Amino acid sequence: MTMQKNNNRVCLGAFAGAHGVKGEAKVKTFTESPENIAAYGAVETEGGARTFTFKVVKVLKDDIVLVRAPEIASREDAESLKGVRLYVERAALPSPEEDEFYLDDLVGLKACDENGAPMGVIKAVFNFGAGDLLELADIPDVKGVRLVSFTRENAPNIDFDQNAITIRRQSIELADNDDAQPDAPGR
Repeated sequence: MTMQKNNNRVCLGAFAGAHGVKGEAKVKTFTESPENIAAYGAVETEGGARTFTFKVVKVLKDDIVLVRAPEIASREDAESLKGVRLYVERAALPSPEEDEFYLDDLVGLKACDENGAPMGVIKAVFNFGAGDLLELADIPDVKGVRLVSFTRENAPNIDFDQNAITIRRQSIELADNDDAQPDAPGR
């Protein structure tokens, strides 16, 4: 999943399906603590067409919660929401501590290598369960996008004043080499 900017709103999660027969829903959370999906007030869909006031019933996994909301009328309603992203106004979130930031803050940063050469722009931040990944696009002399593991080794410096992030060139070259390798027998 990804955390992406949407004007002054931040995506906190997405519906992951229905649970039971009374309209409870599973939600994949992008919050530090899964219960926090309900901590910042009502959430709304990307276009703002629907708003939900969640009560967390149970944490199912590290990033999946079971929620109840009066705005979800039935199991069918909950099922129809699968994949719908949930947003709150940025102002509803607490300010990050010094030397902390929201992953959402990385989207749009200009990337450069260790020598200051342009390396594209951060288009999104994903987490498919094995750690955060930065999606780099508009990389000079590279077709398509590249996913780079967001580690201190691969992204040693972030300068929000300069709207820039340093990405080790080797992390891009390693991704290119991985793409070029044929599948090993038995894969």
